[in-house]
Amino acid sequence: MVLPTLPVTLIFLTLLAFLSIAMAADSNSMASGLILLNCGASGQGDDDIGRTWDGDISSKFAPLLEGVAANAAYEDPSLPSMVPYMTARIFTSNYTYSFPVTAGRVFLRLYFYPIAYGNYVVSDAFFGVTAGNLVLLNGFSASQTAQATSSAYLVREYSVNVSSGSLDLTFAPSTHQTGSYAFVNGIEIVPTPDIFTTADTKFVSGNHTDLFKFTADTGFQTMYRINVGGPYISPKDDSGFYRSWINDAPYRYDDSGVTFSKDDNVTIRYTPTVPNYTAPVDVYASARSMGQNPHVNPNFHLTHKLNYNLTWILPVDAGFFYLLRFHFCEIEYPITKVNQRVFFININNHAAQQKVDVILWSGGIGRTAYRDYAIMATGSSMVDLWIALEADFSDQPEFTDVILNGLEVFKLQGYGTNNLAGLNPPLPQKPSGARKYKGDKLAAIWGTTGGFALILIALTITCVISRQKKVGKSSFKTDCRHLNRPTECRESTCDLVRRFSFAEIQLVTKDFDEAFIIGRGGFGNVYSGEIDGRTKVAIKRFNQKSQQGFHEFQTEIEMLCNFRHRHLVSLIGYCEEKNEMILVYDYMAHGTFREHLYNTGNPPLPWQQRLEICIGAARGLHYLHTGTEQGIIHRDVKTTNILLDDRLMAKVSDFGLSKASPDIDNSHMSTVVKGTFGYLDPEYFRLQRLTKKSDVYSFGVVLFETLCARPVINTELPYEQVSLRDWALSCRKKGVLEEIVDPCVKEEITPQCFRTFAEIAEKCVADRSIDRPSMGDVLWNLEVALQLQDSASYNSSCAEGASSLQTSGVHSGKPSTNSTISVSAQEAIFSDIVHPEGR
Repeated sequence: MVLPTLPVTLIFLTLLAFLSIAMAADSNSMASGLILLNCGASGQGDDDIGRTWDGDISSKFAPLLEGVAANAAYEDPSLPSMVPYMTARIFTSNYTYSFPVTAGRVFLRLYFYPIAYGNYVVSDAFFGVTAGNLVLLNGFSASQTAQATSSAYLVREYSVNVSSGSLDLTFAPSTHQTGSYAFVNGIEIVPTPDIFTTADTKFVSGNHTDLFKFTADTGFQTMYRINVGGPYISPKDDSGFYRSWINDAPYRYDDSGVTFSKDDNVTIRYTPTVPNYTAPVDVYASARSMGQNPHVNPNFHLTHKLNYNLTWILPVDAGFFYLLRFHFCEIEYPITKVNQRVFFININNHAAQQKVDVILWSGGIGRTAYRDYAIMATGSSMVDLWIALEADFSDQPEFTDVILNGLEVFKLQGYGTNNLAGLNPPLPQKPSGARKYKGDKLAAIWGTTGGFALILIALTITCVISRQKKVGKSSFKTDCRHLNRPTECRESTCDLVRRFSFAEIQLVTKDFDEAFIIGRGGFGNVYSGEIDGRTKVAIKRFNQKSQQGFHEFQTEIEMLCNFRHRHLVSLIGYCEEKNEMILVYDYMAHGTFREHLYNTGNPPLPWQQRLEICIGAARGLHYLHTGTEQGIIHRDVKTTNILLDDRLMAKVSDFGLSKASPDIDNSHMSTVVKGTFGYLDPEYFRLQRLTKKSDVYSFGVVLFETLCARPVINTELPYEQVSLRDWALSCRKKGVLEEIVDPCVKEEITPQCFRTFAEIAEKCVADRSIDRPSMGDVLWNLEVALQLQDSASYNSSCAEGASSLQTSGVHSGKPSTNSTISVSAQEAIFSDIVHPEGR
């Protein structure tokens, strides 16, 4: 019998299908033995990706279970699911879970949601965790770490080698903190092959590399897992191990380079030395490069003798060795041959690898490759890993370019020790109460920026040579690791404000006499003073121990030089010499808006004054969003960043976290989450997608804070009242919002104004950014609310019409003839928006 001839393409596709099925089966088999323990729970529950977790009550892993099963006092909207975060196991003495695990390596993930559990105070939880003899955490404070990283929950991932067939996990309250306890919400164990010791690892030191050896039982902690140039990859989409891969944008040195995805006719193919579980296909299917340009790049850079590189900065714990895994795959034509794209890998200014040619390493386009390098992170506390890919011109490749698809960074247990534990990050400094000096009024509290990420949320830039940005980056062989700031600020931003000498600042503050301190913040102390013998100023001095640094310093200067508005705080000048970073602002006599709402000795502000302050702040934010072609996202809108001058005029402050915005309103940028807990846009938190509507959400929380005069998060209240936003929405839905209004102003608010104000606040804090109004629309409706509050010219029917907000009908920029408010009245209101001098 003669078989019909099959087309070659069909045969190839059939073989490819069988190969895919085999690879999927391989991944599934590796996930067998998965353990998901929902601590403190009694039954089963599913997480956000459909996995079923078992409660630890009556669990086979804890036959003599001790400790207390507790429920979380509050469900933060940023939690991916209730399981495993909403229940916890609390220990006041040492306790060990024992997990039967097949000998070999496993991923161990610990889940922590630091919140009040019954009578247990969240700040008292200091504890250690050990896996056998390996110390994973020591003196760990989940609460302190969460605050420093502006995170509601934490996941710690380790790779542990199990040799005895049992993984014993011990939780131990600290013996150095009175009343300490330990807790855990979830424990996940995923068996894996040995993914670390299967390839040669080069040790990077000085100007040479040696082979780096570690034993099969070495413990690792995952510090970073990055999908370079591509989007976030969820655990569900990983290749069998439930790993998360984040985007690289937050760790980029600057905005150079381009991101791209594989060509449609390129198929990703794993090689014998790169098993399919090494990284998911999506990691290799996207990349970042400088951009192919064979005509311009070689000529320009060969002529000017400048290196051409991409750089990432990753903060890590000092005193440990780190394994860095670089993932490569050429995925776009015409790069199909050797010597078309060749580059160097530099780590901390050391040459880790020369002559990187991905096609040579992998064997062709679409084929995967990776290389491992180890380095010692020296220093104290936190230090930066600088990673640079630099184009190689020596062999005159066709493209002067670089490429990177993925990057993983793992901390190794110390040599001669069984320790992986780092230090707790320092808490963001809280503003102290404003103090009086020589009869002055209450002064502004400056520098109250939210906490900064140390592991997954980090952007501290400690070595930026700004002059290089004008002419391109100079050679990375310049050792800049010992510099903590550039030699001077960019001329384009500095020529608009005054540059003070350090001697002038010392004279004004009497050499930084503590009697002149009027505030303390994350950046440093704030001093009062007078310049030129008559102008009172606030002087913010950088604290060398601060987690903030030059990035925030430069952003603040650039923002306040290029954006001038009566509702933005004014920068008078700066000082940058003798290793100092100092900012000089207009003095704000009445401090922060929050100081006049609650927990203060100041008399309560009347309702109309509060409304005018909200309008002023909205004007400032509206100007930021629309004042340039792209606009600016503030990213840390809150009542402590709204300052009041001697006339109680509102001015938005603290632009250290601000970001340039895409020029289309519904566009977003992928960026690490920063801001302040309680004000964070939940959509931004979940998806790391920052938009102007993220500011709108935060401002909506400010509006409820203005109305109710209470903290936005108060864990001492009953569960349903912990979050002001959630409690206010619940009361509004029940029609009882007026019951939680600040009693000091409750009788002052007219019904029509109340309805308009409450409705625009509700629209601002919608779960989805698409359902929120723009800041211009918010400003318009606040102006309407003010008119309804203080103008007798509106009758009740007009007021009823004005307060009727639609999802798409909050005012969008011009008077509407459909409104029941007269057109002339609307134009009067609108003129305040268009003209900055306004009210």
